Amino acid sequence: MWDCIFVLPPWLDVWWHEFGSEAELYLGAVRKGGTIIGIAPLLLRGTEASFIGSADVCDYLDFVIVPGREVDFFNILLNDLRGRGISWLDLRLLRPNSTVLSHLTDIARGLKYEVSCKVEDISLELDLPPTWQEYLAILTQKQRHEVRRKLRRLWEAGNVNYRLLEESESAFQSMAIFLRLFRESRQDKAIFLTTPMESFFTSLVKAMAQAGLLRLGILELNESPVAAVMFFDYHNTVFLYNNGYDPKYSFLSVGLISKVLCIQDSVERGRSKFDFLRGAEEYKHRLGGKEVNLYGCQISFK
Repeated sequence: MWDCIFVLPPWLDVWWHEFGSEAELYLGAVRKGGTIIGIAPLLLRGTEASFIGSADVCDYLDFVIVPGREVDFFNILLNDLRGRGISWLDLRLLRPNSTVLSHLTDIARGLKYEVSCKVEDISLELDLPPTWQEYLAILTQKQRHEVRRKLRRLWEAGNVNYRLLEESESAFQSMAIFLRLFRESRQDKAIFLTTPMESFFTSLVKAMAQAGLLRLGILELNESPVAAVMFFDYHNTVFLYNNGYDPKYSFLSVGLISKVLCIQDSVERGRSKFDFLRGAEEYKHRLGGKEVNLYGCQISFK
């Protein structure tokens, strides 16, 4: 079970090819009787080991371990890393139920290693009910009124269409629309979208679409794209990865509505969870998201 979407092979393969040139790749697989019981997707820099990936594009990370085999896996992994001269593990960001926090920290403390873990960020997520009306009932009266009012205003403004792209070729072809709206929506997003980062996004879309996990939601008003959401559909959970909108239509709240329509689509598909991912933006709270702490954990072998 690859519980964490950000450690799936297509995702980390793209990240490594775009950003991993200055590190040594360490893919440690622990086997018993020829069967893999765990995988350590790590990179090495000198005497330090950390996860493949980075917090700016991988919202949280973890090891991949068969449930119940964590103790065997971590004891073998730590022994191997020490034999390679590694003396420091820098692991971030981590959900509270990560294998690092549920098992590795206790094992490391038992070996008298120095362990330091603290909250470094938050994520927000939402348990989805079976119907759209039940979702609206989750919201406060004010939030529910605002969602309905904004939807009504947009529909009164013209011909509205929310189209969902799932096929690899159509999603990849629409990537230019997404990148344009992403760049135009906020100045900080435009700054973030450097040439290497644009290359990463483009390669990621292609890889995750081929894996059947990518979804692009395009919101159109009078046949013109005004907002877009990029999300991933995996293990009955929808991960809202990024979004953008045309600021000329901000008076119609098209950015927020594109996310509302993404939630509605997720409910109608019968998904059980909607993960807004890292960051404490106010809209996530207004749409019913609940906070989940994300941790950083450092382990010293010295």
